[in-house]
Amino acid sequence: MSSTKIGLGLAALGRPEYINLRYHDDPDKSMEAYRANAFKVMDFAYENGIRHFDTAASYGKGEQFLMDWDKKHGHQDVILSSKWGYSYVANWKTHFKGQHEIKDHSLVKLVEQWQYAQKMLPALQLYQIHSATFESGVLENREVLEALYEIRESTGLKIGITVSGANQREVLAVAFKVKVNDRKLFDSYQATYNILEQSSFAILKEIMADGKTVIIKEAVANGRLLENDKFDHYHKAYGLLKKLSNKYGVGMDAIAIRFIIDFLGPQLVLSGASNILQLNQNLQSGHCKLLQSELLELEVLAVKPDQYWKERSLLSWG
Repeated sequence: MSSTKIGLGLAALGRPEYINLRYHDDPDKSMEAYRANAFKVMDFAYENGIRHFDTAASYGKGEQFLMDWDKKHGHQDVILSSKWGYSYVANWKTHFKGQHEIKDHSLVKLVEQWQYAQKMLPALQLYQIHSATFESGVLENREVLEALYEIRESTGLKIGITVSGANQREVLAVAFKVKVNDRKLFDSYQATYNILEQSSFAILKEIMADGKTVIIKEAVANGRLLENDKFDHYHKAYGLLKKLSNKYGVGMDAIAIRFIIDFLGPQLVLSGASNILQLNQNLQSGHCKLLQSELLELEVLAVKPDQYWKERSLLSWG
C-alpha cells in the first residue's frame, strides 16, 4: 500500500485568475465568493482525510483564507505550509494584462513575508522558498540561507524549497547540497512532476532516499492532461488515460495522479483543485493501483522539459 498522501494547494483558490485550465467561468469573481468557495473546498478536503494545506504569499488571499479557516476550526492535526519570494500584484483585478506575480528572493522580502506567514503558527510547519532559480541567486545568498536556518532553529519549522522550469532538475541537485552550519538546510523539496514532465525522477528519488520529503505539484500539468481540443498533440496520452479511466472507473485526473503515486512514490501530491468536484475526482486516485505494464506505457509519454515549460509559459491566466 502506498504511503503517498494527497494535499491541497491553494494556488487556484486564493485569487480570481490562475493558469489552471478551469473549463468553466466563475460568474462571481468577488473576494467574498472566493473566500466562501475556498472554505467549502478546505472543509471538504478535511472531511475526506486531507491534512496538508499548501499556500504562498503570492496566492492572492491564499495565506489569509488558510489562516482564517484554521482559526475557525482549530484542528489539531493539520499541517500548513507556505512560501515566500513572490508578491501578488494583480490586486484582484480580472483580465489583468501585466505580471500577476513578481519574484524577489532578497532578505528584505523574506523578512517582510515571514512576518505575515508566522501568524499561521503553530499549524504552519513548513516554510519554503518559492520557485528557486539560479538566476535569482537565492541558493548562494548566505544572508537568506542563514535567516532560513535561524527560522528553523527558533521555531522548529521545516524549511523547504520549490522549483519550476526546464532546469528544475539541476536546481534540485544544487539545493540538495546546500548546508548551513554543516547541516543540510532543506527538509522538503517541492517540484513539478507528472506524466509529461518526468525529468526530475532520479534526483527526487535520491532526495527521498536521504530521508527528505518530496512534494509534487502540477500533477495534471495545469489541466493539460485532461482531454481538451487546445492540446490535440497529446491525443495519444488522452487515449491511454481514457482507457485506464474506463478500466478503473475513475477520472483521467485520478489516473494521472496515480501514476505519480505508483511510479515515483513521493510523500505528498498536491491537488490544485478549484472546487469540490475537482477535488473529489482527484481523490479517486486512492481507489486504484496501476499495473507495472501500465506505468511503463505512461512513462513513455514524457516530453522534453524545454517543450513542456515553453508550452506552460504560453498558458493564459483566467
